[in-house]
Amino acid sequence: MTYILRILIRTRFLVIFATYLFLAAGTVLAQPSSRSSGRTITIIDSLSRRVTIPSRVERIISLQPEMTRIIIALGAGERLVGSEYYMRRFDPLIGITFPGERRLPLVSAGAQSVNAEMVLRLNPDVVFAPPEDLSLSDSLQEKTGKPVAAFSSMGRFERLMEEIRLAGVMTGREERAAELVSYFQEILMRIRTGISGVADQSRPRVYLSLWGAINRTPVSYEPVTAAGGVNIAEGLLHSLDGSVQAVINLEQIFRWDPDIILLHGNFRPETRTVTVEGVLSDKRLASLGAVKNKRVFYTFGFANWWDPAEVLVEALYLARLFQPGRFGGIDLEAEGNDVFKKFYGIENGFTALSKVLGCHEWIRF
Repeated sequence: MTYILRILIRTRFLVIFATYLFLAAGTVLAQPSSRSSGRTITIIDSLSRRVTIPSRVERIISLQPEMTRIIIALGAGERLVGSEYYMRRFDPLIGITFPGERRLPLVSAGAQSVNAEMVLRLNPDVVFAPPEDLSLSDSLQEKTGKPVAAFSSMGRFERLMEEIRLAGVMTGREERAAELVSYFQEILMRIRTGISGVADQSRPRVYLSLWGAINRTPVSYEPVTAAGGVNIAEGLLHSLDGSVQAVINLEQIFRWDPDIILLHGNFRPETRTVTVEGVLSDKRLASLGAVKNKRVFYTFGFANWWDPAEVLVEALYLARLFQPGRFGGIDLEAEGNDVFKKFYGIENGFTALSKVLGCHEWIRF
């Protein structure tokens, strides 16, 4: 799929014309239009909704943590005027990358309880919503009259990079967005070059257990494939619209008999419901090759979709795990700190995150 962004400057006015081949619907159209509030662009979001937004946004409410993190990485965190319950209560990154989030008004107490009156008082130019709550975007837009767009990467790197580009256009940070996308692509190319020539039979067959249950797995998760593994659930039908989650039965896992099992580690250790120790000691799973060979590990996984820095570190981690002969020399802590500095301008950000998640116990620095 080809992705195109053209920005044209004509006469004394800035007119934005952008065409994106983007997300599940296939296209995002950004066309110049005139109205009393100024120039606008029209986009198609992850739910195939057409949403008209200002071509430059100054006030943003993001109920979608992935978009929140992108906005912060672009250096536009000061434009966030409200926060939501997940970031405030559960997100392991926000306190490290953007401590100012604590000072923002909270506009929700849960996925189904967005305070429309608070949204109106904060007067955002745009609201970003999670796509997995199918009714939220339309309902909130109806109640507030504010443009509400639902976006997520859906486990695909190109979609994440398009979100970065789009956020760059809306915030006037196109150059910064291009810089981050270029850096992202460089890391991926380094990994792909490193696994070039690896025979198919040397690529481990991987099962991911995410979202707190052994039988929940993503049907698309590119860090696994980019790192030289095979996501054995790739291509299954998702169980929930707006997500990449599939719910399967244990018999299916036995039929697959994966070489490696990855468990969701993007939570504080005390909150994990599926653990390496639990899987290795579960008698129901004892006949699986990954269990017998003790090839059960944590990985980061989604944290209400991705953080653009963390997912790059995850790809490096998985490359080292899957192909130790080619990537065994990686100093993951040093690499991770470099990535976090590039995205967030902070020192030792990945080290700080590792302490929160207990990564030093499982990433094997």
